[in-house]
Amino acid sequence: MSLQTEAEPQFQGWVAHDKSAIDGHMRWEGYSPKPWEETDIDIRITHCGVCSTDTHILASQLGPTAYPLVVGHEIVGVAVRVGRDANTSIRVGDRVGVGAQTDACLCRKPPLVAHDWSSCEECVRGKENWCQKLSTTYNGVFHSTGAAGAKTMGGYARFHRCPAHFVFKIPDGLRPEHAAPLMCAGATTYAALLGCWKSRAESPRPLRGMRVGIVGIGGLGHVGIQFARAMGADGVVAISRTRAKRRDALALGATDYIATTEDGGWEQQYAGSLDVVISTISGSHPLTEHLQLLRRGGRYVLIGFSGDGGLAGFDVNMVVLRQLEITGSLICSPTEMADMLQFAADHGIKPWVEVRDMRDANSAVVDMEAGRARYRIVLQNRNTRTSKL
Repeated sequence: MSLQTEAEPQFQGWVAHDKSAIDGHMRWEGYSPKPWEETDIDIRITHCGVCSTDTHILASQLGPTAYPLVVGHEIVGVAVRVGRDANTSIRVGDRVGVGAQTDACLCRKPPLVAHDWSSCEECVRGKENWCQKLSTTYNGVFHSTGAAGAKTMGGYARFHRCPAHFVFKIPDGLRPEHAAPLMCAGATTYAALLGCWKSRAESPRPLRGMRVGIVGIGGLGHVGIQFARAMGADGVVAISRTRAKRRDALALGATDYIATTEDGGWEQQYAGSLDVVISTISGSHPLTEHLQLLRRGGRYVLIGFSGDGGLAGFDVNMVVLRQLEITGSLICSPTEMADMLQFAADHGIKPWVEVRDMRDANSAVVDMEAGRARYRIVLQNRNTRTSKL
């Protein structure tokens, strides 16, 4: 069903045409969405968070960027059209969100897709976020034959269209400006924390009895602190280069703070004191020093993308002798995404946001790249109630 009877041939949004977009040169213009399929949902976008991945892709720092494109994968809005074959409880008028994933093989067979993907182990067990055919919300392609290879386009726009499988209802307890960063920053940190001890995943407080370190107090880290405390961690140590964010980190729920360039002897003082360290930073990691913080058998989880590889040399012997784990984590599965949103609503998880008008997307990207976000910029379409597709 739909609120409109006829769709316009194009959507409008901030289109990046080359690397200069990172310097504030996106252009507001029309572009073609994917062809409509009855498994899709159209969303009138009210809010979209500005993620550091947006800047990496705009600058073509994570491999080649398929210009022209629209970035933005922290999308929140209102469902205005729901396909008759969409397997979802979402109805027209519901508040919904879309995160960093917009497609996967979903075990589909021809003629829905060109190849037989019915044996995909990841999608069979509900881990669509691990699917080898994962398609990102922008800078990717849709897999269905009906989509005809259309490019995925993100949320710096008026409207968004994607498969219903990757659209999520926003719980009543979340304001849209808070829900937007949760679609990526929340999903990324929640998945990393929940995955630390799978045997505890069904517990309402899966980190009880554990001490967690969060490296980098930014868009990801400031949400990670809140999730770690809400998940029952006995202590959460915020780790940053300077003391500039100490007050913020403690207000967010951190129980201790390490300034790695200003606190002398921190490696010895905190050695062996943490069960888990979640690293959100995108630059080079002082890995050996960070690993010293872990107890025997501890886990170091990387969740920040890096354009330069990011890892400096580290002491392999220490990893072996202390039986440490170094791993990575990305985003939630669809089931985990729904759980994360409800968990955030139930526990009052609120990203710290600065709301700006969608028309100011260029300056928002420049400020994000310069590190001026405290701690998430969220773009808002202020006049979409009267907009048409």
